[in-house]
Amino acid sequence: MSAIKLKLKKDDIVEVIAGREKGKKGKILALFPNDGRLTVEKLNMLKRHTKPSAQNKQGGIVEKEGMLAISNVLLVCDKCGKGVRIKRKKLEDGKRVRVCVKCGEVMDKG
Repeated sequence: MSAIKLKLKKDDIVEVIAGREKGKKGKILALFPNDGRLTVEKLNMLKRHTKPSAQNKQGGIVEKEGMLAISNVLLVCDKCGKGVRIKRKKLEDGKRVRVCVKCGEVMDKG
């Protein structure tokens, strides 16, 4: 699978729209555009059984976030308060920003 163009960034708040975690919101921890996947804070938790090693003296069961498909999440608009589709818009100063399709609110901070 080739890398897809993303409209999401690290630290964005997203809402899951499909799957086991449907309806939950969280912050993006990592993006994997080559795989079309991402990890969201405290969502899709997986348990891994690990042996003791130099880094992890105590073995046992470790919980960590699993990956979700990018198509299963929507960016949360601050004004709307829920997951919305976004589009790109060019401002007068030439800067490209992400804009909420529903209310027209600019999503990029700064």
